[in-house]
Amino acid sequence: MLKLEFTDADLRQITVAAAPDAVLETALSVRRLRTGPGAGTRSSPGLRRLRHVVNGSLAARAGVLLEVVPPDGFLPDFLLQPEARDFATGVELVGQVPANLLAADLSELPASPRPSRWLRELASGDAAARRTLAADLHNYFGSSLAPMWPLVQAGVTADRSLRAETLLRGGIDALLATISPGWHWRPPVLEIPSPLDYHIPLCGRGLLLVPSYFAPKVLLTWRPDQPTVLVYPLCQDYRAGFADALGPLLGRTRAAILAALRDPATTTALAERVGVSLASASQHATVLRNAGLVATTRSGGAVLHALTPLGVALLRGDAAAG
Repeated sequence: MLKLEFTDADLRQITVAAAPDAVLETALSVRRLRTGPGAGTRSSPGLRRLRHVVNGSLAARAGVLLEVVPPDGFLPDFLLQPEARDFATGVELVGQVPANLLAADLSELPASPRPSRWLRELASGDAAARRTLAADLHNYFGSSLAPMWPLVQAGVTADRSLRAETLLRGGIDALLATISPGWHWRPPVLEIPSPLDYHIPLCGRGLLLVPSYFAPKVLLTWRPDQPTVLVYPLCQDYRAGFADALGPLLGRTRAAILAALRDPATTTALAERVGVSLASASQHATVLRNAGLVATTRSGGAVLHALTPLGVALLRGDAAAG
């Protein structure tokens, strides 16, 4: 069990990343492709789409990334750049990591009996080795991840909006209690299922939450004098399991109504789709409208409900890749 202990100062300094960490998502997508179909957690439509695009050409596309992104276990901290505003900036920041930190990160990778010359040079901070890493990051992202990057952005945007709405309506306790199924908020400790058994005080530096499209499980990075970074898998099963995912926040019926509005509907049609009474459908639609997820207009004598852009973002996720 991973246990994060918060002080009052930490609770005042919880933030959610404003955008996907493009370098991290690049590395994690390589990791997911290395595990092969059917390995690890259930494959999302977006991941299946990426496998189809890459189709056996991972080594050619990823280059030296395969040497710094093992199939499982430790992921070098220099591949997490959550403050970068875009992919190019993230790659620049990777290129500026001090040599001693590069060497420390690379020393944590699984031992190889014959490490490549490039890896040894990168560990020493060699400029040419850094340029090779930057070039292969750009090559892989441009050839493989860029076509589906809007899908990743939509999923992260939806997750971030959900966290903001949770915070506004339920406060910090609700935010921490609903990050992921199986996590438990027992003030002042957040308990996260993990094969590792660590109790980590956040020491007043706060916590940066980073929703990830490709992370199959939580990643935690401690940074001196900065907020601890907690990377967590965003909910991707919007089409099949949306009610289960948002049930703790919206309620199962309300989540089902939101999902039913992928196609606009009158109150009567909405009640029929979800299997609730007319009064219940109207009441839940009103709550969703007040939350900014649904827009309601009158068409003749009927009331028509439709998703707002925020509602679309919440439901879009992997459905956009199907």
